[in-house]
Amino acid sequence: MSVKIEVCATNIQSALAAQRAGAQRIELCCALDGGGLTPSPGLLREARKHLDIAINVLIRPREGNFCYDENELAIMLDDIRFCREAGADGVVIGALDADGRLDIPPMQAMLDAARGMDVTCHRAFDYAADPFEALETLISLGIRRVLSSGQAVSAYEGRFLLQKLVEKAADRIIVMPGSGITAKNIREIRDVTGAGEFHLTGRKKVVQANPGGEIPGLEWWYWESEEGKIREVLRLMD
Repeated sequence: MSVKIEVCATNIQSALAAQRAGAQRIELCCALDGGGLTPSPGLLREARKHLDIAINVLIRPREGNFCYDENELAIMLDDIRFCREAGADGVVIGALDADGRLDIPPMQAMLDAARGMDVTCHRAFDYAADPFEALETLISLGIRRVLSSGQAVSAYEGRFLLQKLVEKAADRIIVMPGSGITAKNIREIRDVTGAGEFHLTGRKKVVQANPGGEIPGLEWWYWESEEGKIREVLRLMD
């Protein structure tokens, strides 16, 4: 079975590393330590300028839960329209209601705005009260793919629920394991789940020289996807 790798890229260095390593797609976002947010217009434009592989953009206006009001929905719809204009291949969306079900009206509005683009449901899915009900809702909406850790801290820990979701999906939607995937565990996750697409960061910590003292909240380091780590995952899946 052919396996596809999507790299979660939070900066241009990571996006370029993903392409050099041979990944098929990136999910472009920022603020990964807060669960990921919509990246800047400049980052998307720069990534599109240099990347030939697919770029899917995370649409998430803030940290916290996935219950959005009308103002936040307006922001997300505008971001989707910009992504289309800037040449993104797809968007990554999600919304829940107060009962932990997928919130269909905003999901449908975002789907309408993204018509013709590749659409993934993000890990709001992992907070759904009933993952199997949520899976059927995504299928009925016509969403192509769902990113999930199997409602666990990592895809490895959630691999058995992911296996059930892949079986339940029955090729009607792509179930893409993500969170904590590395070269050390991807084979077992693949073998247990039977999934054909995987989402990872392959990240390393880049520490910069700091000429001054330490200031909390102003760290002199950042995360960057490492080409070698991505290549190793792809080698293991070949």
